[in-house]
Amino acid sequence: MRPQILYPLFRPVATLKGVGPRLAPLFERLAGARVVDLLWHLPVDLVDRSYSPSVADAEPGRIATLTVRILRHEAPRIKRLPWRVIVADDSGELTLVYFNARADWLTKSLPVGEVRVVSGRTETWRDALQMPHPDLVMTVEEAKQARAAEPVYPLTQGLTPRVVQRTVAAALAQVPVLPEWQDPALLAREGWADWSSSLSHIHAPEGGGDLDPLSAWRRRLAYDELLASQLALAIVRRSHRRRPGRALHGDGRLQAKALAAFGHALTASQERALSEIAADLSSGERMLRLLQGDVGSGKTIVALLAMLGAVEAGAQAALLAPTEILARQHHATIAPLAAAAGVTVVLLTGRMKAAERRDALARLADNRAAIAVGTHALIQEDVAFHDLALAVVDEQHRFGVHQRLALGQKGRGLNLLVMTATPIPRTLLLAGYSDLDVSRLTEKPAGRKPVQTRAMRLERLDEVVAGLDRAIAAGGRAYWICPLVEESELVDLAAATDRHAMLRQRFGQRVGLVHGQMPSAEREAAMAAFSAGDLDILVATTVIEVGVDVPEATIMVVEQAERFGLAQLHQLRGRVGRGGGASSCLLLYQAPLGEAARRRLSIMRETDDGFRIAEEDLRLRGGGELLGTRQSGLPGFRLADMAVHADLLEIARDDARLVLDRDSDLASARGQALRVLLYLFDRDAVANSLKAG
Repeated sequence: MRPQILYPLFRPVATLKGVGPRLAPLFERLAGARVVDLLWHLPVDLVDRSYSPSVADAEPGRIATLTVRILRHEAPRIKRLPWRVIVADDSGELTLVYFNARADWLTKSLPVGEVRVVSGRTETWRDALQMPHPDLVMTVEEAKQARAAEPVYPLTQGLTPRVVQRTVAAALAQVPVLPEWQDPALLAREGWADWSSSLSHIHAPEGGGDLDPLSAWRRRLAYDELLASQLALAIVRRSHRRRPGRALHGDGRLQAKALAAFGHALTASQERALSEIAADLSSGERMLRLLQGDVGSGKTIVALLAMLGAVEAGAQAALLAPTEILARQHHATIAPLAAAAGVTVVLLTGRMKAAERRDALARLADNRAAIAVGTHALIQEDVAFHDLALAVVDEQHRFGVHQRLALGQKGRGLNLLVMTATPIPRTLLLAGYSDLDVSRLTEKPAGRKPVQTRAMRLERLDEVVAGLDRAIAAGGRAYWICPLVEESELVDLAAATDRHAMLRQRFGQRVGLVHGQMPSAEREAAMAAFSAGDLDILVATTVIEVGVDVPEATIMVVEQAERFGLAQLHQLRGRVGRGGGASSCLLLYQAPLGEAARRRLSIMRETDDGFRIAEEDLRLRGGGELLGTRQSGLPGFRLADMAVHADLLEIARDDARLVLDRDSDLASARGQALRVLLYLFDRDAVANSLKAG
């Protein structure tokens, strides 16, 4: 159970003073549903209100805080004109300007004859000084309590800066005194304050430097989050290692037959990955390994050979894929190669006919089928294996922990190999997968031709369509990627539905459409039709970027390419160049390009090395909003930024391991404090797995 000391932080945000039924959903959309979520909603800038000149000395264009007396109100004669309030100090007059103002509120807030402190940006109009819509109107006593530097928070529609500031302050008032979980020597070396002081300081910055990610206050909070993450991963890894494993010793005979049918030599990194997997399987400890391979690097054949190694040892293996189309794709690739080795592979998905399903289940239960390929259907209760010893999880970020646990219960001493097609920078790999051993596939298999990549202005759309016409006439197939599903009033992007309609006018019924808002059955049917050759062009949003394998597709058009991250562009490009034909990728961009967008498109033309691209993506975009990060299932940190806090990640990993070596159940005083840290950062499942201290 979550420690009682944290209860105030995990109450609904609606319990905070001033947050009623109307505002609560807005705050949930902005930051989250709990008080603690508001604490993690950090300011991104500050407003300096320390400039307090006389009215006569106030510089136009600056934010000024002025002490003035209210002289008179001038109500507008015509509704569209502003309400004006004339104020003054001993040096001169100033006009406060309000459009669409409520008369009762203005006369109450700015009563004639009284002194008020107003703060806002001044400007001149017809040679007179004015302040349109002051940010603050305060009594002199209230102004004494106001901060000279005011935090600026990200907003959502319906919430004003003042309401967010007031509500964050109410959240800070709920912060309890928590036990110190950090090592005293580290605190002294880094010059860090305690957690609550650091949090309060970040939300009440005294200057712009306090908001810098490298400030002591921010680094302290980032390290807390990273330590919670690394400690949780270390506990998961230790728990997995502690459970009884089993040694699987294959003799290579089935692998040799499958390789002969495959007809290609393995790359050096494929050989190395297989050797690492074989060592894990024969060790007697449970394998927990990540197979990380760039687009087209040959992960599937490595997974098959690993599964055949388990079969050679007399056991069974299973491959879990996130969608039916991917499961069928894997089955189509694996089954013939396994058959060449005399091994039966069954497919199990949610849409199989009842008779097919009963037959597949019977074959798995009595060991007539040694390998299963399937979707979530593999982990349903009625699926029983004769002796499952190895599970391969493809695109593992698409599955929750409970699903992997359910799969683990179907075998004895189950070994786990997880795969991702997203190259992950070393820093992010450490952040999200430090509980796993990692194997990397770094080369492309022999015969893969590089994809020719060009960047073109969107104005040349007619040329692109004409070129597409020629390519399709020659038997080619093409993807056309759009970033939005519906027209947006905020950004001028072509919608997938509109582009689909335009291409249909030119190419007829052989143009399909897939996007994230379609029912999954319709989406998979469209992809299957494209794969089967019933469609020549597939207009899509980024739902097709991972895993879809259509060797006949040789053209990738990405519209508004400047809107995409590098990792995402690389994944999209990886959908072509998978067959023997020459392939091309056209990146259509809207001029003019910003510097970062220009650099992204330049890197795409320079290299097809996914690992280099991933590192560049991290450098250009930072760790907070990497599209590639979301695709690889890495944690979304609220306080830590991998672009600037990588050094803290290394320290956190070492500290987590040292803590568990010395205090495996977190029973010491610091261990108990670290339990609080785990709960604070939502690592409840891990914290609950520890013995009571």
